[in-house]
Amino acid sequence: MRNRILFTNGDGKFVETAWDKPEPLDNEIEVKALMTGVCRSDIDMMQGNFGPLPMSMSGHEGLGIVTKVGSNVKMFTSNTKVGDIVATRGEPAYSDYYNVRDGEFVIVPEADPKYILEPVACGINCVVDGLEYKKDGKTLILGSGFLAWVVYKTLLYNFKDMSVDVLGSSNAKLWGDKLLLGTSESYDNVIDLSGKYELGTEINLNNNALIVDAVGKAVSREEAQAQLWKSITTVKPSPRTPRFINAMYQARWMIENGEIEVDSFWTRCYNRNTEWQQAFADGMDRPNGYSRGYIKWD
Repeated sequence: MRNRILFTNGDGKFVETAWDKPEPLDNEIEVKALMTGVCRSDIDMMQGNFGPLPMSMSGHEGLGIVTKVGSNVKMFTSNTKVGDIVATRGEPAYSDYYNVRDGEFVIVPEADPKYILEPVACGINCVVDGLEYKKDGKTLILGSGFLAWVVYKTLLYNFKDMSVDVLGSSNAKLWGDKLLLGTSESYDNVIDLSGKYELGTEINLNNNALIVDAVGKAVSREEAQAQLWKSITTVKPSPRTPRFINAMYQARWMIENGEIEVDSFWTRCYNRNTEWQQAFADGMDRPNGYSRGYIKWD
């Protein structure tokens, strides 16, 4: 199927071109794009900070309507049918139509931006991806943005008695007195969403602490040595693991049941035909009041 796609070569912009989408395999569905979130990683890729990824992997925060169902689609979703609304992790969600593998989509109740589940699931995945948290220990979240809020709410949902601090400088109104500007405490669990601090030197860690590295931060020799002597475990949760689907299902459940409120994070909707360039420009420049934007197909 010949259709439009948005992609970048890492030269500072996204462009539109034609793309030949293959027919879905037996273990895939075909999705017509309805909404796609503009992820910070897309902006980093556009600016040449990594990648770029192949055209067939452009856009991953998808919400769409099922147009075809493969004969062997059955993992969690044996009742999937044409016309269902699905949140997807599969790519390329910046295409008018795209294929999604079994186990990489979740049926949702309606076409609403709150059901763009992938970015919410990324935060949840930092908590539920088989990680051995010290449930009675002291936990620190580094960063105070969208993902930090999701992580915080997920920690409190999964570990109701856990003590959690948040260190950051953004969204002060959201966090209130929960937000720290500095800390001299020692922690058993650290979830790093910022990459701005030396863990083990600037941030004190207890022996046998857990670091959840959600940003892939380069570690200095001094930091690595400090972690080594305290027998620190570092893990790097990824949306590419087979377990990520569990985080997507939990994201849907938490949103449906009011355990987490995400509507306020989607601050701008962009028309696919007339405003898609502005979506990436705002994602890069982040005007006042901007949190996260999404592109909407007519």
